[in-house]
Order: sequence, then structure tokens, then C-alpha cells
Amino acid sequence: MDVSAWRNCVDINLTGSFLCARAAWRIMRAQSPQGGRIINNGSISATTPRPGSAAYTATKHAISGLTKTLALDGRSVNITCGQIDIGNAFTELVTRMIDGTVQADGSMRPEPTMDVQHVADAVLHMAGLPPEANVLSMTVMASNMPFVGRG
Repeated sequence: MDVSAWRNCVDINLTGSFLCARAAWRIMRAQSPQGGRIINNGSISATTPRPGSAAYTATKHAISGLTKTLALDGRSVNITCGQIDIGNAFTELVTRMIDGTVQADGSMRPEPTMDVQHVADAVLHMAGLPPEANVLSMTVMASNMPFVGRG
């Protein structure tokens, strides 16, 4: 992998999430009453990677650490933080999976997808919780995708 491609992925997935959280944190901490909720976009690849995904997997693994640290540090100012790990929601990014994508055994197989509305519904559930409750981590995925058998 080219170092510039690695850095681009880190900048988008990890630094971008950090900068968004930092900006939200400033607002949530300064308002009265203090507090709010941050929901980070993780990935099932953080714990169960696909072949050839070193940068993506590393950044999504780091998002899990960022989420847990923000959840811990936010306690004193009533800021909660959670993470949604998404698997095969039907968007432009996963259209190739319908025709086939590389599996852990090196074979190419199509993978099922789910309507992206299910992700939106899950995020809405997380966001709608009262301040004293938090979903630290939620996985929403296409039911029959090979994720469960991948690791």
C-alpha cells in the first residue's frame, strides 16, 4: 500500500472523526445544561477485517478506541459517545459486493446487502435515548453476510 493512500484513509476515517467530535464536544461542554451525544461511524471490519484492508481496518479499530475514550472522558460533562458498526448497507460503496467480493479464503463471492434505512433507524434509536442511557457499540448488518463466519 502506498503511504499516501494510508495517510488519506487515516485523515478521512480517523482524523475526520476526531475533528468532528472535538467540535461537537466544545459546543456540548459550553452549553447550559452541559451534555449531548456523539455517535461515531465504525465498521465490522474493526474486529473482523476483509483481505487487503489494512488502512481501513486500522482506522476503524482506532474509532473503537476513540469512542470508548470519549464515552469515559465525557462523563464529567454529560457527553455520551457510542459507535455504530455497519455491515453491507446498500450504498454506492457496496454495489460491487452484489457481483462478488474477495473472501478470507481468496474466493470471490457475492454478498447480501440490507437497506440503508435500517442503519438510519439504528442511529435514530441510539440518538433518542435519554442522557442516562447509552449504546456504546451496536452492529447492524445484512443478516446473511459472511461476517459472522469470517473470523
